[in-house]
Amino acid sequence: MALASLETFKPLVTRPDDFDAFWDETLALAGRIPLNASAVRLPLRSTPEVDVFDVRYDSLDGVRIAGWYCLPTERTGRLPGLLHVPGYISDPGIPKESAKKGYAAFFAAPRGKVRSRDQYNPGYPGLLTHNIVDRNSYGYRGFFIDAARAFQFLLSRGEVDSSRIGVQGSSQGGALALVVAGLCPEVRAASSGVPYLCDYLSAISLTHTYPYHEIRDYLNRYPEREGAVRDTLAYFDGVNFGPRITCPIIVNVGLQDNVCPPETGYAAFQAVASADKTFYPYDGHGHDGGSVMHNTVIEAFFEKHLKNS
Repeated sequence: MALASLETFKPLVTRPDDFDAFWDETLALAGRIPLNASAVRLPLRSTPEVDVFDVRYDSLDGVRIAGWYCLPTERTGRLPGLLHVPGYISDPGIPKESAKKGYAAFFAAPRGKVRSRDQYNPGYPGLLTHNIVDRNSYGYRGFFIDAARAFQFLLSRGEVDSSRIGVQGSSQGGALALVVAGLCPEVRAASSGVPYLCDYLSAISLTHTYPYHEIRDYLNRYPEREGAVRDTLAYFDGVNFGPRITCPIIVNVGLQDNVCPPETGYAAFQAVASADKTFYPYDGHGHDGGSVMHNTVIEAFFEKHLKNS
């Protein structure tokens, strides 16, 4: 795909008039729930360079969420923080490499992921269409809040400089990076790779692969629900979070991505309100989003905004 084709693309999604009100009300509801965070150091997972902690915290609907938290063993003063958010099928890893680079690094496991599925487990496939006709019970409502609460966990830590916390992820993690940056104004910088969950209805016509094809399967079975599905998804679309994002942000796509179409990632980038935003299209790359080259871009980006600011 040529970059010029991205620039002429018109997304199908429209932003509901009450989009901000819906999320502000949801955040207020979640804010009344104490975080009740625990962080237990795990000697067998820790190394001479990195302390590893098993973290648990409370989120929307009383769901207990897990995550891995890593700190460099040798540290002085308050550290920059880095929140990692996971892909659709993958489970969170232990972010030791980020800790080795000097970050207080947290990898969240929102509801349905391993270690966070005792109270909610729609499965994969399953999450994308769970209660998809009701914005108040759609699976991603709690999932998005779980990611925002993970950022709140980093904000709550005494060893973390609350003015220097970033968020990064790829695919579903790329979408969550947009969501967290949109829901948490304290985010200092964000990196969104090959973002999923952007302009859903265009995506299901542009690609015939899963996970997006789960929506096509659902509509084939329940065609009468298409209007309700469209209405619900508008509240969970990465494109619509864009106007809430004001921090420095980078977005990368693979121009031959048949999982998360590059057109929809570009639409999300275009919607971002930040004056400091950069788009990285990688020709000849699919859902990897040019990661071999782009990882050095991400590292330099966070070095600039979280360490040198």
